Amino acid sequence: MFKKDNWDEILEALTANVFRTVLTAFGVFWGIFILVILLAVGKGLENGVKKDFDGIATNTMFMWSQTTSKAYKGLPKTRRYDFRNSDVAALRAAFPDLLYVSPRNQLGNSNSGTNNVVRGTKTSAFAVYGDYPELIKQQPMDIIKGRFVNQQDILERRKVAVIGKGVISDLYGKEEEAVGTYIKINGINFMVVGVYNSKQTGGNAEEEQKNIFVPFTTFQQAFNYGDKVGWMALTAIDEVSITDLKPKILDQMKVLHSIHPKDDRAIGNYDMYEQFGKVQSLFDILNFIAYFVGSLVLISGVIGISNIMLIVVKERTKEIGIRRALGATPGAIRGQILSESIFLTIISGMFGVAVATGVVAVLNMFLDSMPAGDNTMFANPSVDLRVVFVALLILVGSGLLAGFIPAQTAINVKPVDALRTE
Repeated sequence: MFKKDNWDEILEALTANVFRTVLTAFGVFWGIFILVILLAVGKGLENGVKKDFDGIATNTMFMWSQTTSKAYKGLPKTRRYDFRNSDVAALRAAFPDLLYVSPRNQLGNSNSGTNNVVRGTKTSAFAVYGDYPELIKQQPMDIIKGRFVNQQDILERRKVAVIGKGVISDLYGKEEEAVGTYIKINGINFMVVGVYNSKQTGGNAEEEQKNIFVPFTTFQQAFNYGDKVGWMALTAIDEVSITDLKPKILDQMKVLHSIHPKDDRAIGNYDMYEQFGKVQSLFDILNFIAYFVGSLVLISGVIGISNIMLIVVKERTKEIGIRRALGATPGAIRGQILSESIFLTIISGMFGVAVATGVVAVLNMFLDSMPAGDNTMFANPSVDLRVVFVALLILVGSGLLAGFIPAQTAINVKPVDALRTE
């Protein structure tokens, strides 16, 4: 392998018919190129979709009360009920694997058409949420000024608010400082203690900037909600799937509110972990398809190389006969043919990797030049370095496979028969 004469012979054999060699190498080049591009595109789509989950505690479920669909313990069906503060404490006590149990309430929304927030002469409609401090660990947002709601706000029922950038654009001047000012929500004054920027992308990104967060306990008191809880955000510890806990949590809530054990419509829920798992499964399938299609194209290239090497062996029958007559061993003949096949396969394949990498780099430059938010469904297409090493191993194996049959054909040629060949 490290002898100059061997390499001179390999290069001479491959350059004897350049056009044929290039066409042969193109099959392997194209197979590796397609494989890398498909994997990069799949990764770009995966990154784009996962941007919507950026900062979100994905091991989370949301739960809210609905109308019962079955009569139970003398209570009628179609009964309305509400979650209560006591439910939060009961869940925390019953499920130590729950990292966060966040009760939430909501007042209005930005599309309601009814203005519920006033500042000076400006009024507008916003969604106002009553929340606990841990919400910021469950929902993606950056506090760009001031702070978020804290535990002291909860305990003292402080009338403080955290507002989004969209609220500032509607209620404040261009250079006006928001933190420390007051806004009036349903006629009640709240001091702004923080400004957030939502990390969410996609169609709801703009609406997510127009929310107002106040302490949960303050919300209940200020807006006469008593101990009512609109819904809950439940996050499990990393070692436990919220999907596995969900049936037990729902059963516990049914017991607390005298709901029929088989009434599956009484408690609404959304399992984010389950949805995230479905998205991940989709991209696993896309990766499999990329490997499958790329491998098929690569195999076709390997078959092409094997066929061409058979032709080369046929053309060099007399040469092989002379080498056998001069004492060349079958191993030496086999090694020469395999070396030519592996060399051609690796060179063409790695050239395919290099070209595909260049295409991906150009694509990334194009995406980086686009305005933020315009490429939310496709981001940072790339290929793991491990894939390149796997590709290299595939190429070595492919080269051996492509050269094996021609090599066996070469060593089966008898020296006398080879010398008689015209």
